[in-house]
Amino acid sequence: MSLLFGTAGTPLSAKGRGSEGGVRRVKELGLGCMELEFVRGVRMKEPTAEKIADTARKTGISLSVHAPYYINLNSKEEEKIQASIKRIYDSAYIGNICGAGSIVFHPAYYHEQNGNTVFSKVESLLEELAGQLEDEGINATLRPETTGKPSQFGNLEETLALSASIEGVMPCIDFAHLHARSKGEENSYAEFSAVLEKVEEYLGKEGLRNMHMHISGIEYTDKGEKNHLVLEESDLNFSELMQALKDFRAQGLVICESPNLEQDALLLQKTYENK
Repeated sequence: MSLLFGTAGTPLSAKGRGSEGGVRRVKELGLGCMELEFVRGVRMKEPTAEKIADTARKTGISLSVHAPYYINLNSKEEEKIQASIKRIYDSAYIGNICGAGSIVFHPAYYHEQNGNTVFSKVESLLEELAGQLEDEGINATLRPETTGKPSQFGNLEETLALSASIEGVMPCIDFAHLHARSKGEENSYAEFSAVLEKVEEYLGKEGLRNMHMHISGIEYTDKGEKNHLVLEESDLNFSELMQALKDFRAQGLVICESPNLEQDALLLQKTYENK
C-alpha cells in the first residue's frame, strides 16, 4: 500500500452531500481515500453503509471513520464514559459495514489528573473494547488521535504507547494538532522526522507501513488548537512534511481537514509526488 490522499468527509465539489456521492467524487478528483465523518453522531443505517461499501469497492477508494466528538474516556461521570464507549463501538460497527479500516477518535481529557492515571484508565477501556470488536468479528482498527490542546489526553508518546500496548489499536497522527499543541513547534523536516522515528521506535516498521494521518493548516493560541485553516494561509510547513513522509517511506492514509478539503488534499498529493 502506498500513501493515499483524501478528504475529511464529502468533497465540497460533490453533487449533494451524501457519502456515496462523496466517494465517487474523490475518485473523479484522482484522490485515493475519504474519511466518513460521524462527528455529530452515528446516524447512518446499515443499508446506506452497504451502498457506500459497494461504491468504495467499485472505485477502489479506501475509507476510514471519524467517531463523534463527544467522547471522553476519563469523564468524572460513569454514564458519560459508557456513552463514549458506545459511540466508538457504533462507529466501528457501521464503519465496518462501510468497509472502513480505521476508527479515529479523540480519547479523553486530563481533568487536572496525572497523565499516567489517565493513561491507565483509557488503556483499560480500549483494551476491553478492542477485545469485544475482535470477538464480534468487527474488523476495524481503533485509532486514538493526537490531540491539539494541552488539556486533552493524547500527546504523541501517550498515543503511541496506547497503540504499542493494545492489539487492535493504532495511532492517528494529526500533524496540525502536534503543531498547535506545541505552540508552533513540530514544524520542520527534523521535527517531522523525529515524529516518524518515534512511530517506528514504538511500533516498528509496521507503524510506518500502516499510518493514518490528519493534515491541515491550523490556527492556535497558548491553549493550543483554535481552528483549521487552508494550508497556504497557515504556517504549517507541509512541503517538508511531505519530504519526511517520502523519505521514511510512510504508507497509509493522509486525510486533509482543511476548510477547502479537496483543494488542499490535491495540493498535498501533488507536493508529495513532486518530491
